[in-house]
Amino acid sequence: MPNDASLLIVEDEPKIARLMADYLQTNGFAVTTLEDGEAVMPWLEQHAPALILLDLMLPGVDGLTLCREIRQHYPHIAIIMVTAKVEEVDRLLGLELGADDYICKPFSPREVVARVKAVLRRSQATDAATQGPPPSPVTLNDDGWQALANGQDIGLTAVEFQLLRVMMHAPGRIFSREQLMDHMYRDNRIVSERTVDSHVKKLRKKIADVLPEQDIIRSVYGVGYKYQPEG
Repeated sequence: MPNDASLLIVEDEPKIARLMADYLQTNGFAVTTLEDGEAVMPWLEQHAPALILLDLMLPGVDGLTLCREIRQHYPHIAIIMVTAKVEEVDRLLGLELGADDYICKPFSPREVVARVKAVLRRSQATDAATQGPPPSPVTLNDDGWQALANGQDIGLTAVEFQLLRVMMHAPGRIFSREQLMDHMYRDNRIVSERTVDSHVKKLRKKIADVLPEQDIIRSVYGVGYKYQPEG
């Protein structure tokens, strides 16, 4: 893979930003650095980086908010979150945010280069594999907590919407019932696996009422569930 991709580093600590930029430039990448979260979205209106190294804690707009906005407006840009908060890792990779990978501080500059190359390889492979697919039969409206099929509101509950959103953001990935419970219930309440099965059953029925020809929520015996659109 040629290392001529354009990268954006969003980091408010100048020494860390410079260190990452130097190593990445040495490896052939074109690098831009920004230190304020508020500058990111305006910059992206004029530029198209292949990957963003995004710090979690930023002035102006925090990294989690930026990750969500970038995913919404620029879904093909790869994102690696940089954080000193190990307890946030699950959220960073949580599919409602859509980060492709994470790096924990303190880190080795060589690790940064290796992870950037790995994420770009995966991103390019995914783009090649999915070039020209039919549009997804279901779209999500996060602001209104709506799932739409052929423009029609499926009528999901909040829990069903969250369940569908988690799976839709990683098509083909199999989620265990425990993983789905963690995303569905942020208050750590204790629920049984049968509760997840019940929600999935209702979700599948509501989708089938609108899309009777497509089985897009698949069960994997003994493992869990996945979102697998046809085509």
